[in-house]
Amino acid sequence: MSSRGASPVSYRYKPAVVEQLWLHGVHPTPHTRPELVHEFVNDLYRFELRRLRDRLMRKEIPKVGYYDRVIELRRKYPLVSLKPAQWLEP
Repeated sequence: MSSRGASPVSYRYKPAVVEQLWLHGVHPTPHTRPELVHEFVNDLYRFELRRLRDRLMRKEIPKVGYYDRVIELRRKYPLVSLKPAQWLEP
């Protein structure tokens, strides 16, 4: 079965979600699957977590306050706690 002539699926992201995504340099189009964007943002979050942990292991940052830094980083990525479908307008 050919997909020629079929109109592409269009997604309407919630404005608050788009605003958060832009903070991370992510600019989805109406044709970008939310699952793909979610995976990308989750990868960014995990990358930053690993970088923070590596800094702790190299003793670049003190152990005291590390937990607070992790919480601060988590607050920077509120979208990872939502399912991709929750990013869209009903």
